[in-house]
Amino acid sequence: MTEKLLLAGVIGDPIAHSRSPCLHGHWLRRYGIKGHYVPLHVTRDRLHDTLRLLPELGFKGLNVTIPHKEAVLQVADSVTDRAALIGAANTLTYTARGTLQADNTDGVGFLENIRQYTPGWSASEGPALVLGAGGAARAVVSALLNDGCPQVVLVNRTRARAEALRDHFGARVQVLDWTQIPDVLEDAALLVNSTSLGMTGKQPLHIDLERLTSQTIVNDIVYAPLRTELLQAAAAQGCHTVDGLGMLLHQALPGFERWFGIRPEVDDTLRAAVLEK
Repeated sequence: MTEKLLLAGVIGDPIAHSRSPCLHGHWLRRYGIKGHYVPLHVTRDRLHDTLRLLPELGFKGLNVTIPHKEAVLQVADSVTDRAALIGAANTLTYTARGTLQADNTDGVGFLENIRQYTPGWSASEGPALVLGAGGAARAVVSALLNDGCPQVVLVNRTRARAEALRDHFGARVQVLDWTQIPDVLEDAALLVNSTSLGMTGKQPLHIDLERLTSQTIVNDIVYAPLRTELLQAAAAQGCHTVDGLGMLLHQALPGFERWFGIRPEVDDTLRAAVLEK
C-alpha cells in the first residue's frame, strides 16, 4: 500500500485530440510499470500555477502541446540548449528537488523517424526544402542543420516568418517565396511539409511536384491522414516517402525514459496501438 505510482501527462488547450495518452499508456502496459499518463486541459492563465503544483502531486514530467510550447520556457527553472535554440519545449521533467527542466525532443523525433524508414540516411546528403515556418519548422530546421545539412531552403506563405527563422539560424538557411517551390524541387535531397496543410479538417496542400525527382525523400509531419495527398503524389513519382506518425512516437521516447526509468521501443505494435485511437 505504500508503493508510489509514477505519474506523467500532457498539457494543452485543447487536449482531447492528443494521442500521447494512448502512446504512453501502451508503453506502461507493455513494460508492466505501475504508473499513469494523463491528459490535462490547462489554459494559459493557469499554466504557471499548474506547473508548480504538479510535482507536489507526484508528477515526474509532462509533454507539452499547443499553445504552451513557448510559454513553458518562461516558467522552467532550466532550459536545454536545443530547447533554447528552437525557442520552444515539448518535454518537461521535474528533478528530485522539484525544479522544472524544459527540453525539446521534436527534432530528435523528426530525425529518428526518417532514419527508421531510410536506413543510413543523413541530413548531410544534400539540401532540404522545408515548407512552413512555425514551431514544428523551427525544430525541423534546427535538427537538419545540427545533423550536417548543407542548406535548408525555407518556404512559407508568410515570407516574414520564414525570414525570422533565417535570421535566427544563420547563413545555411535560404528563404524563397511559396511560388518558387517548383524551381528548387529538382535539387532537394529531402522535402518536408511542416505545416498543417493537408491535415484532416485543414486546407489542402497545393504544390506542383512535376519537377520532383525520384531521388528525393519526402516527409510529411502530418499523420492524420497517415498517407497525405503529398505523400501519395510523391510516391507516384517514385519517391521514398515517410509519414509523420513516427515523429510523434520518437519524440515521446526520451520523456518516457526519464519519467518511468525504462527506454521503450518504437515498433509496429506501438504504431498500431496509436492508430487505433
